[in-house]
Amino acid sequence: MDLQKAFNTNRETWNKKVAVHAASDFYFLEEFKKGKSSLNHYELEALGDVTGKNLLHLQCHFGQDTLSWSRMGAKCTGVDISEEAIRLAGNLNDELEQDAHFVCCNVLDTSAHISEKFDIVFTSYGTIGWLPDLQPWARMIAERLKPGGIFYIVEFHPIAWMFDYTVAPPEMKYAYHLKEAIYEEYEGSYTENGKDKITSKEYGWNHSLSDVVGSLLRAGLTIESFNEYDGSPYDVFPDLVKNEAGLFELKDNMYPLLFEVMAKKV
Repeated sequence: MDLQKAFNTNRETWNKKVAVHAASDFYFLEEFKKGKSSLNHYELEALGDVTGKNLLHLQCHFGQDTLSWSRMGAKCTGVDISEEAIRLAGNLNDELEQDAHFVCCNVLDTSAHISEKFDIVFTSYGTIGWLPDLQPWARMIAERLKPGGIFYIVEFHPIAWMFDYTVAPPEMKYAYHLKEAIYEEYEGSYTENGKDKITSKEYGWNHSLSDVVGSLLRAGLTIESFNEYDGSPYDVFPDLVKNEAGLFELKDNMYPLLFEVMAKKV
């Protein structure tokens, strides 16, 4: 297929989403500006004290997590394919008087735009599904890590992406090891408060857990830890229930909603 067409389509959709997302309750932008962190306990617990560390945030959207790490003392660089997202991220950085740096590019082209080596490379929640092949992604991560550096991903579980959520109830439609692109066109976005409507046109790819772990291993990284979790910090799938910890789960806990991987460059 024409991957550049797919990337361009996705970029155009994400450019349209930025203003809608920034105005939504989901991203609580005004509270964020007043000091509220956008980070969740999974990534905070995994990465701990980031003071003085260089951190590269892949697919950063409009930079809230990047700037949250910056507020915690990290020297941060964020990368995203959306020009509108990077523009807003830069404006927020200036408004909040942080020193983060933002680069607009396809995440797979990161090494063509950034030569710095990092202590931490970070990505989270809804990122790898926009990539057709994880091997160049993993090679780029290895290129950008310092020796001894850490890569951390917390991401929605691939089983969750086997469902078609454009119908109600969701229908299990896509194979776990599906290699072909999934194209969806629908009204709305996951953050909307019932006001502005956009048409989302998206190409996505499913990646199994073996795809994720295998690509990192083939890139020369060492897996330090791997976990799966029932609870998601985001209520983004139908009919989830909030547990005692304030996380969202399936009513029957039939499969996990998240996984995380920590890998190290030796």
